[in-house]
Amino acid sequence: MCRTITSKLFTALCFFMLMSATSIAQQKAYFIDGYHGGFWGHYPVNYTSFIVAQLKAHPNWKINLEIEPETWAMAKAKDEQGYKELQALFADQSIATRRIEYVSPANGQSYMYNISGESIIRQFAYGIEAVRQHFPTAVFTTYSSEEPCFTSALPQVLKSFGYKYASLKNPNTLWGGYSRAFGGELVYWVGPDGTKLVTIPRYAIEDLKPGSTWETIGHDNGKGFMNAAFAAGIQHPVGMTLQDAGWKGGPLLGEGTRGYQPTEYKTWTDYVDNYSIKTPTQDWKFSQEDVLTSLVWGSQILQRIAQQVRVSENKLVVAEKLAAMAAVYKGAAWPKAALDEGWTRLLLSQHHDCWIVPYNTGQGNTWADKVVGWTGISNKNADSAVSASTEILSNGHPSPNSKYVRVFNTLGVQHSGIAKVVIPNNWGHDVSVLNDKNQEVLSQLVTLPLGISILLFKADVPSVGYATYHLQKQKPTVKSGVSVTTQSEGKYKVETDLYTVIINPAKGGTIESLIAKKLGNKEFVDKANVRRFNELRGDFFKEGGFKSSADQPAKVTIDGGPAEVEIAVTGMIANHPFEQTYVFTQGKKRIDVFLNIDWKGNPGIGNPYGQTGKYEATSLKKAFYDDRDKLLALFPLNLKNQKVYKNAPFDVTESKLANTFFTRWDSIKNNVVLNWVDVTDANNNYGMAVLTDHTTNYAHGEDFPLGLDVAYSGVGLWGRNYTLKYPTQIKYALIPHAGKWDKAGIWNESTQFNEELTATLMDDDVTAQSRSLISVAGTGLEVSSVTVVGKDLLVRLFNAEGDNQPKKITLDAIADKAEVVALNGDVVQELTMRKGAPNSTNVSVAMPRFGIRTLKFTNFKK
Repeated sequence: MCRTITSKLFTALCFFMLMSATSIAQQKAYFIDGYHGGFWGHYPVNYTSFIVAQLKAHPNWKINLEIEPETWAMAKAKDEQGYKELQALFADQSIATRRIEYVSPANGQSYMYNISGESIIRQFAYGIEAVRQHFPTAVFTTYSSEEPCFTSALPQVLKSFGYKYASLKNPNTLWGGYSRAFGGELVYWVGPDGTKLVTIPRYAIEDLKPGSTWETIGHDNGKGFMNAAFAAGIQHPVGMTLQDAGWKGGPLLGEGTRGYQPTEYKTWTDYVDNYSIKTPTQDWKFSQEDVLTSLVWGSQILQRIAQQVRVSENKLVVAEKLAAMAAVYKGAAWPKAALDEGWTRLLLSQHHDCWIVPYNTGQGNTWADKVVGWTGISNKNADSAVSASTEILSNGHPSPNSKYVRVFNTLGVQHSGIAKVVIPNNWGHDVSVLNDKNQEVLSQLVTLPLGISILLFKADVPSVGYATYHLQKQKPTVKSGVSVTTQSEGKYKVETDLYTVIINPAKGGTIESLIAKKLGNKEFVDKANVRRFNELRGDFFKEGGFKSSADQPAKVTIDGGPAEVEIAVTGMIANHPFEQTYVFTQGKKRIDVFLNIDWKGNPGIGNPYGQTGKYEATSLKKAFYDDRDKLLALFPLNLKNQKVYKNAPFDVTESKLANTFFTRWDSIKNNVVLNWVDVTDANNNYGMAVLTDHTTNYAHGEDFPLGLDVAYSGVGLWGRNYTLKYPTQIKYALIPHAGKWDKAGIWNESTQFNEELTATLMDDDVTAQSRSLISVAGTGLEVSSVTVVGKDLLVRLFNAEGDNQPKKITLDAIADKAEVVALNGDVVQELTMRKGAPNSTNVSVAMPRFGIRTLKFTNFKK
């Protein structure tokens, strides 16, 4: 009897196991295929015809496109038949039947995490418009990218453009990084403002592929990947590869001949809507540190690209705001063509290939060369718009006898800072400046070579507006300002109303002491640290190892005062001359630093690993990953148990990293600094923010001071030698403060760093000496952009540092109506308008921290 029961149990167990195995073997999997690239990246002339032929040959094949929108103009001109046939195939955009989905229309296929929030919005806005010029029925429902083109704030941007879903997978192109592995089939990607977006993550089981430095195990729906997914409870697993445009293989998995089977090709939206679990069971509060990316930070070519992009970003938003003032106050025409061209060229400069393969050639020159040309167009157009707008707003071109200066502020808050204007030689050396209350303000005159005189004076200018100042031919009487005295042992003592700073030439001009007078005389320099404050230090592996600017004495020269003083430190690091210029300004929290290093030859700087011998693409270890050996500007801080905050597009992250260091591709950490990084003590009592003029990275650890990446010279991706061809020239700034970054207004300080005051001379016919086009009651909101469409004014607000309570917004004009609109133009909310001062309009808007809102004032009138 026992034997009979055992035999029956054994038979049943075998049958169950067999059926289970059969069931697993028969479970369907899904695959996202398609193409990535474009005219500027990689897209052969007749490739559109190839795609069409493959779609016809494989009727069950569906594709997802991440193609540069400008590609289609080329296809129309050079492959007209293929272009027309693709248009016909694309026309059907119903979710269940369409075979083509456009998953990323980004104009320049940017990484997103390395550019401004406003740039991200324009990537989609211009890209969607361009795609629909060729494919009018295009619907944008799921965002996906073959590269790690992700950033934490994307959910609210995508939703505002009408997206329902996103993917955080990039399984076949991970050279520049990847998202953190997390979760199962679907998650809610929760952005910093609280917006939730249904998202297909890189599954927690989706490991990096052994023996590769560019793939996960999900790139080809391999059996190992699928078995792991099923075992983890993922009912409808999906893999993905968006093939490089130019590949000639057609469907990546063939017709059921490769990878796990059965697998069906899907478009992303069809997969989520009709084949997935549809509703996520898990929230993911996605941090910027979940974007695990690394480029050859510190390399000069990338540094210059990042600087060129930042300059153009700043110029274009300033140009738009000034053009909007001119349109409202003077009825000036909106310079649409110039600004559109400026933006689209900038967006191409943000192309991921510019940043990851800057030396690669295409269309006749390198990506870095293209950035010079593209940003050159952006800057020229922006400068022209600024010049035209300020002239209109200042009542025409000034005469040689102009006695007034109009100063413009494009920030969303009052800007108190130093205005600078070139004045005619006939003013001589004695010039004073009066405000609109006839009170003299602090000023100084700087004479440059060729007899050019620049007048600097303290200006207070209302938000998105202007103020007017009167010049007089008399000696300034306001003298209180920055002073510099020589101390014992040759040290220099700098005194402003905010700081007392000691600079030590014997130690390379480093800062020995930085005391904040109005913060309880807090000393910010860690004097016990072996490293020195603002020291330059790195591993010059061809010249004997680590070298420091503090190793040799420096020369100090002083210029200017009393409004602003420049202290130039000239010294040597190894055998390379450098100059660090500190700028101290009366009444200004920010201490600016200009750095110039005049390289003698091409030194090797960084980790010596792999700098000689054959480059192995599959080697996990890379020299440029290790920031400890790069040339860093170091800031040892007198702050206990330090915490780190860093900004990102429309976000600020409190770092959870014990340190920023890694040496291998499979252990990348996010140590990117977009605009600023801030270090505080454990209780956020005091902190020091470091601002930078370009996207780069930073270094920090428990026993390693805050460092800003200055230079790397050595082997980069694909064995390319990243060299120091030009002098290194960067600008950064230091802001000692009390409290956490938001209470200290660091985001606002960073915006001031990017959008300086603009000043122009004007003649005596002065009307409306001070005006503010847009003012915000309270603090914390940033005016991200102001644009004009027809007779409508669009004002974009970003809640960088404020709470979620309603804020009063005042427009210095009247309008027929006011609305909150989504980025795709849909009306989100009608706003109640209340009349303010004569010809002004008040509305009230609430938004969460890190939220963005676009206000539309219809048919504005001055």
